Amino acid sequence: MTITRIDSSARASRINIHNGTIYFSGQVPNDVTTDITAQTHDVLAKVDAMLADAGSSRDHMLSVTIFVRDIDRDFAAMNEVWNAWLETSEKPARACVQANMAREAILIEVCVIAAVKD
Repeated sequence: MTITRIDSSARASRINIHNGTIYFSGQVPNDVTTDITAQTHDVLAKVDAMLADAGSSRDHMLSVTIFVRDIDRDFAAMNEVWNAWLETSEKPARACVQANMAREAILIEVCVIAAVKD
């Protein structure tokens, strides 16, 4: 079976596609100087771009894992952005956990698994 790897580096691939399933690397915001609301918007815009690059869309997301630095402080604000982003889309399975990030300024990271659009 063929595996398509998009934007591979020495460490990882940004996107892997195998057997109709797309696996995305974790996405963090480009601008980490902002609050959780702005960082969530930033990350979800990156997810939209990656879905398009891989031939998919929000409606084809199967599973999403969201990592939040401070879930007690930021969960509600993150969810507000998430809910608006998915308002008219099919909903994926989702997990959301608190996690230490690679850098202290990163407040959110999102990992997506999606299906290729038919």
